[in-house]
Order: sequence, then C-alpha cells, then structure tokens
Amino acid sequence: MDERACGVVVLAGGRGSRLGGVVKPGLAVGGRTMLDRVLDATAGRSPRVVVGPDAIPLPEGVLRTVESPPGGGPVAGVGAGLATLTRTAPGVELVALLAGDLPLISAAAIADLLAATNVTSDVDGACFVDADGRRQMLCGVWRVPALAGALAGLAAERGDLAGASMRALFARLRVLERTWTGSGAPPWFDCDTEEDLRQAETWVSRKS
Repeated sequence: MDERACGVVVLAGGRGSRLGGVVKPGLAVGGRTMLDRVLDATAGRSPRVVVGPDAIPLPEGVLRTVESPPGGGPVAGVGAGLATLTRTAPGVELVALLAGDLPLISAAAIADLLAATNVTSDVDGACFVDADGRRQMLCGVWRVPALAGALAGLAAERGDLAGASMRALFARLRVLERTWTGSGAPPWFDCDTEEDLRQAETWVSRKS
C-alpha cells in the first residue's frame, strides 16, 4: 500500500481551560503555531481535515469542519472529521488522527504508525504509548472502516457522540501500541499548561 494514501483528521477545538481559555492549537511554539506544525508533519497527505473554529486560519486545501453539537467533545470531533474525510475521499482506507496541539509531531512518527498498521490485518490501527504505558489516542493511524464502525456502535449505544470518552471509543478497536524509538522528544507531547509550552519551546530550540 502506498504509504502516502492516508488521510488526516486533526482535532483543533477545545477551550484550553488551563491556558486561559485560548484555542490551544493557535498558540505558537518556536515561532509557529502548534497547528501549523501538525500540518507540516502531514504535508503531502490528502485529504486533511481540521475540526476546529473559524478563528483558526488554515492553509489552502485543508478542509474544516466542526463537531456536532459545538463543544460536544473529542469523540464528536472525530465523528465530524471522519465524515468530512470519507465524503471528500470515499475510498480512503487509513487516517492519521492527531491532536492539534502536538508541536513535536513529525512526518517520521506518522510514517512509523502507518507502517505498523500495514504490517498486519489483525489490528485496527496503531498509536504511541508513553513511558507509563498510557495510550496516546490522538497520535495514531487507524483503518477508516474500523474507526467508522466504532463510532457508529458508540453512537447507537449512547444516542449520539456528544460527551463520549475517547477511551470508550478505542475500547471498540484492536489497537497496536507503539513505543517511540526515534531520536528527540516524544511526538505525542501535547501542551495543556504554560509549563508544557516552555518544555516544548526548549525541545524545538534544540532541534533548530
């Protein structure tokens, strides 16, 4: 399978309550917004869908949608993003599902997840796990039919996806857990606090 034949859904909503209520992906790290850094890492993949408000500018060719209802949470965002992805590219088989506040994500990290998913048909996708064994569910690559089926099953069980937990969604999937063995900082590192932003700045400055 062509390793570039993978769409992208980026969750860029959320209120950033620990950062003063700002839209986190719009914050800069190393002079570039975190969302720009995520989009840089996915350049060349298509289609790319950002789930987030109009206040966040997007490059030409990147699609935008919002979760239903607005503020309905990350699983509702996954549902909205995947619906836009499959409507735009009905034959897409794989999707990189990423948070919008991953300033250290890289094309190499996504390629690692994609290769792991393609190795066997016995899994529905792959995501990184941190040093404590926690799944980084918004830093993964998933088979589109499996993810769509998990979303449909969860919606049928609950009535809708608003307020559903990511853990409940991914409990319906066969997950291959990947440990990052590349050089540098972990690609799943997200920024929830000012301290996280400072740490990310330090790592980015070391790379430049």
